[in-house]
Amino acid sequence: MSRFIKNYSSFEWLDLQKPKKNELIEVTEPFHLELKLLEDSLQTGHLPKIEKQDGTTFVIIRAYSVEPSHNYATVTKLTNKIAFVMNERRLITIHQKPFGFLENLYEDEFQDPEQLMLAIFQQMLLTFQAPLDWLSDKMDDYEKEIFLGKHGKISVQALYYQKSKARISKKILQLTQVVLNQIQVKEAHYSALQDLKETCINLILHFDEVIEDGTSILNTHLNLTTQKSNEVMKLLTVFSAFFLPLTFIVGVYGMNFDNMPELQWANGYYLTWIVMIGISLVIFLWFKRKKIM
Repeated sequence: MSRFIKNYSSFEWLDLQKPKKNELIEVTEPFHLELKLLEDSLQTGHLPKIEKQDGTTFVIIRAYSVEPSHNYATVTKLTNKIAFVMNERRLITIHQKPFGFLENLYEDEFQDPEQLMLAIFQQMLLTFQAPLDWLSDKMDDYEKEIFLGKHGKISVQALYYQKSKARISKKILQLTQVVLNQIQVKEAHYSALQDLKETCINLILHFDEVIEDGTSILNTHLNLTTQKSNEVMKLLTVFSAFFLPLTFIVGVYGMNFDNMPELQWANGYYLTWIVMIGISLVIFLWFKRKKIM
């Protein structure tokens, strides 16, 4: 376990990375927390939550923690959590993975634990901005490829991962929004908390747009693929319409019967060609009239 301790004028911040269960129990003993809450703080896949117990607030928030281009489709692969244990005199942050923004806050000054916790919340929400921008750009690229590209082909597998990332991020943010709505802070921090709520709602709405764009792009791609298949089938049908009657004629006169008068005609070969060309011409004019060709 690695730890960072900083004493401010009115409270103490203890940051713990990769603590063991017994170490965590020892550190949090003054808070008299239930064992279940401590176990929640050690679970890598736990979703955002908030609980209050005897003047202590326990919160779990998740931050986006991988490169936007990585193709992952699970909560634990895309995000990592920080658990907060806070009372009036102390704030403990518990996490398994390192977060650069925590180290950046080590040197800053804060008036109370609430202000520090809200500052960390802000940094955690901002981690979703980079993947949001990347996903939005990818959706724009896909639209350009479909509507302006020569081939109009996209990777359905890549689109699946991008929709999954947007869907998971939206769900995490919705749960975070529930936590933010339940947090109670001092009047001095009302404005900061309201800013967090607005940031969270804004991110949710933008991720929702990405999901809708992804669904629309997928449907458009499938429709274009179906359209191309229909064009191929149309071409094959046209060829079949031309050659089916001609094949019938060839089949009739290819039968080895003795009594077939047309075979004895002097100009039978030429008459057959005229009939075949005439049939083809009639079919061609009919297709033209029906605007099939």
